[in-house]
Amino acid sequence: MAALLTVVVSGCSGIFDSSASRKQVTEPLKVGLVLDVGGRGDLSFNDAARKGLEKVKKEFGPYVQVQCLEPVEEADREKLLSSLAREKYDLVLGLGQFFTSATEKVALDFPLTRFVLIDAYIDGLKLNNNISCFTFRENEGAFLAGAAAAMKTRSGKIGFIGGTEMPVIERFEAGYAAGAKYIKPDIVVLSSYVGTGLEGFRKPEKGAELALRQMDGGADVIFHAAGGSGNGVNEIVTSRGRLVIGVDIDQTFTLAEGQQAYVLTSVIKGVDKAVYDSVDFHVKGELNGGYYEYGLRDGGVSYAENNVNKILLGDIKPRLEEIKSGIVNGEIIVPVSKKGLQG
Repeated sequence: MAALLTVVVSGCSGIFDSSASRKQVTEPLKVGLVLDVGGRGDLSFNDAARKGLEKVKKEFGPYVQVQCLEPVEEADREKLLSSLAREKYDLVLGLGQFFTSATEKVALDFPLTRFVLIDAYIDGLKLNNNISCFTFRENEGAFLAGAAAAMKTRSGKIGFIGGTEMPVIERFEAGYAAGAKYIKPDIVVLSSYVGTGLEGFRKPEKGAELALRQMDGGADVIFHAAGGSGNGVNEIVTSRGRLVIGVDIDQTFTLAEGQQAYVLTSVIKGVDKAVYDSVDFHVKGELNGGYYEYGLRDGGVSYAENNVNKILLGDIKPRLEEIKSGIVNGEIIVPVSKKGLQG
């Protein structure tokens, strides 16, 4: 499987020839994306997926019909996936780990429909399955965030705030802590989680409360991987003149101009790229069942650089790029769990 992933990911990292792909669309293609509950406008994960769908619409124009749906309740995930399949959508996308069981069930009910699960993993898939999983090595980007935080902290204490304890968020936490300790082995990493289940990703007031608690405990750089809850972290940390590290998209410009200078960087996860690539691969006849994975090597995971944070990053960027090369070359092994930090 590893060899397959390498070929697939490296193959999608080049410049996209939209005209070549459009010529291969000989009949209308229907693409449906289901966000998660309350996801629209989260300025993070769900909005990144919408950006990818917007690019699909722009690049393919009239050749592809797109629809973006959002559940009202958690039970609606399965209903919306099924409704798109019944309406003969060729490609049906579900977003995040909470879609795993619904995607498995609906894919069995509609074997001729191609399903794509973004940022989640279903065991045991084969090339001829009608489910494709697109995942990320977010721990690699988080390692760079941790290294940056360690190089910028003055107190020797930094913070991490996750939405819900689950494998994908644990990868963020593990990478962040490992990157920080790579730079400063004695650094203190404070860790907090907003809640359980989906609620952990949509409570900005709780995110702000946890960030305030960490700052009171001495943390002067805080990284969050908490979806919409992270917006509260961004607001409170930057308003206090401390440094924050965003997630999923470059979150610098989600804040007021006076607060942007306190965004050290963001760990960008190419959710938009995965959404777009799934359609591109399907159009080219290259979308198989199984697994597609993105990391630093192919640009599916990265750290944000812009005209605002270039001053903050200026003195540490050479070191970050050196570390990035070490990860890509396999010289630096990034843990995928907190257990890996102990080894």
